[in-house]
Amino acid sequence: MLKTVDKDVIVGRLREAFKNVYDPEIPISIWDLGLIYGIDVDDSGKVRIRMTLTAPGCPIVTFLLYQVQEAAYRALADVEGISEVSIDLVFDPPWDPTRMTEEGKRRFKELFGYDIVEAYARRSTG
Repeated sequence: MLKTVDKDVIVGRLREAFKNVYDPEIPISIWDLGLIYGIDVDDSGKVRIRMTLTAPGCPIVTFLLYQVQEAAYRALADVEGISEVSIDLVFDPPWDPTRMTEEGKRRFKELFGYDIVEAYARRSTG
């Protein structure tokens, strides 16, 4: 059985691990893109990661899920009591740029030369 403090450590390790997993089409981490919707850890040691993609028809879904799974297992390799790590791919709510972290928004602007959230807002209202 995992303790509450262990759960916080697990979530923290996964958060850091996901900052090192990059979307191959957008060179920003999946954490900073806001693709991770949640990380849940139950008392029996089951870890459930809820994530999405920038688009439902993403051609690299298998590759990205593999990277997330590998990063999770590496991050938790020395944590006793982990019984399972699963990834639930969800599309509700759909991803949009407002889910990005401040670091992700800054990196996007640095790479592509415009504020994606501002452009998204203009497109959504106009």
